[in-house]
Amino acid sequence: MIDRPVTGQGNKALLEISGITKSFDHTRVVDNISFDIRPGEIFGLIGPNGAGKTTTIRMVMDIIKPDTGQVKVLGEILSEATKDNIGYLPEERGLYKKLTVMQSLLYIASLKGVEEGRARQRAGELLEHVGMAAHRNKKVEELSRGMSQLIQFLTTIIHEPRLMIMDEPFANLDPVNTELLKEMLFELRGQGRSVILSTHRMNEVEELCDRIFMINKGRGVLYGELKEIKSRYRRNSVFLDYQGELGELKGVATRREQPGAAELILEDGTTPGQILEQLVRRGVTINRYEVSTPPLHDIFLQVVGESHE
Repeated sequence: MIDRPVTGQGNKALLEISGITKSFDHTRVVDNISFDIRPGEIFGLIGPNGAGKTTTIRMVMDIIKPDTGQVKVLGEILSEATKDNIGYLPEERGLYKKLTVMQSLLYIASLKGVEEGRARQRAGELLEHVGMAAHRNKKVEELSRGMSQLIQFLTTIIHEPRLMIMDEPFANLDPVNTELLKEMLFELRGQGRSVILSTHRMNEVEELCDRIFMINKGRGVLYGELKEIKSRYRRNSVFLDYQGELGELKGVATRREQPGAAELILEDGTTPGQILEQLVRRGVTINRYEVSTPPLHDIFLQVVGESHE
């Protein structure tokens, strides 16, 4: 990757959101939410349509002001200088169609105060990195939707921001370019930069994100490390790869089996350790024994469903 690593920021939060609220026409769209973004993490901002995600992002970007609460970037209240440390990829794409690819990149870099020589060098490196160097002189209107999306992503990172906010970044991308974008996000994280990823694709959140914040009806309903959240919602079942005969197991309510593998649904009050002890006593060879955790998609549906009850 071509970005330079970020140095000298320690563990200080890049972004701190404290108790922000926002109402429109007497309807509270964002209701007293707080979270922070740490250096070197990919952070998932998730929630159903109309939950308040976009309004939250617009307050972070200082497009609109919160009614109460505050937003700090690098420990400071938002200013033009601190906003230059943010890169923003909006869901509504907005490149100038008559500009060429190179002109688009240089124009955005100039708005962020990047010196022309450095901007030109960096634009060339980024285009090479995504296989778009041959298209540098094409007008944006001549590009496919997927190619235009890649260029929009490059305009988000060309000024080497410390914090990037990406709203549905994988829309319109084919599988190859989706994987390329994911690799670049991991590289950015490895340099100590941070990404807020707002998307409806729970599989991508699960694959990419370190922590998540879920908003529903304007309120925060789920916040923390993804691994801890998945553990909190784990099912009372285990996956098992084995050799031998399972036989009857005390405390197993039902089982789903295929040759050499099984999912065991445990009775209330039975622990995975108790099942493992029975298997060891019987001499079953265990290749894998894993407590089942639900996919984030299922947790998402459960939390949203509970908030509607």
